Amino acid sequence: MFIRLAALIFLLLPAQAFAAAAGGGEAIVIVADSRRFSGWEAWLTNLYNESLFYFTLVTIVVIPTMGLLLSKLTGFVMTRIGIDLRSRVLAEH
Repeated sequence: MFIRLAALIFLLLPAQAFAAAAGGGEAIVIVADSRRFSGWEAWLTNLYNESLFYFTLVTIVVIPTMGLLLSKLTGFVMTRIGIDLRSRVLAEH
């Protein structure tokens, strides 16, 4: 246990030294460039820049909705071409 703690301190010591030598910099602000977008892309980019909370909520709603839409579309297309996914008969016995 003591050897693992000593190894951990030994591995983290250089990171602490580099952090102390930097002199306390400012926080990094990450923004997306929305100048070349228009329409829904510009809206989503501006939403990301202005409020990560609302961007997260929109993402949580949009991704499952698109997944459901694509799965329904795929099921419809497969039914139209003759692949029946509702009744599956196993070929192996």
